[in-house]
Amino acid sequence: MLDLLPDYPALFWPAAAMAVVFIGVAKAGFGGGAGVIGTPLMALTISVGDAVALLLPLLIFCDFFSVWHYRTTFHRRSARLMLPGAALGIGIGMLFFGQFLGNQQVMRGGIGTLALLFVIYQIFRVRWLGRIEARHPHAAEGVLMGTISGFTSTLAHAGGPPVAIFLLPQHLPRREFVGSTVIIFAAINLMKVGPYVWLDLYHVGNLATVVVLAPLTFVGVRLGIWLNARFTDSWFNRAVYAILVVTGIRLVSQAMGW
Repeated sequence: MLDLLPDYPALFWPAAAMAVVFIGVAKAGFGGGAGVIGTPLMALTISVGDAVALLLPLLIFCDFFSVWHYRTTFHRRSARLMLPGAALGIGIGMLFFGQFLGNQQVMRGGIGTLALLFVIYQIFRVRWLGRIEARHPHAAEGVLMGTISGFTSTLAHAGGPPVAIFLLPQHLPRREFVGSTVIIFAAINLMKVGPYVWLDLYHVGNLATVVVLAPLTFVGVRLGIWLNARFTDSWFNRAVYAILVVTGIRLVSQAMGW
C-alpha cells in the first residue's frame, strides 16, 4: 500500500490527519464548522483538485452512518426543493473546475476566499438569522440556495451556509433540522462522484491515500462523541475559525503571489 502513495510534501500528512479528524468530529455533531476546514488545510500542501478528491470518499464514508440514523427524520419538502438546485450547482461547479483546474492560483484564491466568507457568515449568523421570523420559504428560494450549496460544495465541500439559510427560518425541530442537513449533504456528496470522475481527479495514488486516512474518520467521530458529552463547542469552534482565517489568508496570498 505504501508504495502506491503519491510523493506528497511532508506537511501534507499532518494537515490531512487534522482535516480528516475534524470532519469526523463535525459528523458526530460537535463543532458544526469543523468539516469545512478540510479542503483549505489540505490545499495548502497539495493541489485543490487532489484535496477535494481525497475528501469526498471520506465524507461519503461518514455519511453512511449519519444517513442510517436520520433516514426517517428529515424535512422532505426542503430536500425535494434543494436537491435539484444542488444538481445544477454541481454542474456549474464542474464547469468551473474544468476551466480552472490547471490554474492553482485561481483555485487556491477561490478556496481561500470561501474559507474567509464562511468565517464571516459564522460571526454574523446568530445575530442575523436569529432575527428572521418563522416563515415558509418560497420554492424558488430552496432551488436557489440548493444551487449555491451545490456549487460551493463542489469546489470546497463547503455547502453548509446556503442550506442553513433556507432551513433555519422554518424553525424545524432540532432533530428534523439535523436530519435534513444530513440527508441533503449525503445526496450532494453522492452526486459529486460522477463529476469528479469525469474531471479525472482520481488515480491509484490518491485512492491509496484515502485508504490510509479512512481510519481517522472513526477517530474523529469518537472524539466528537466524547467532546459532546463533556464540553460545549464554543471554544472549539473559535479555534476552528481561527485556523480557517489563517489558512484562508495564506491561500489568498499564495494565489496573489505574495
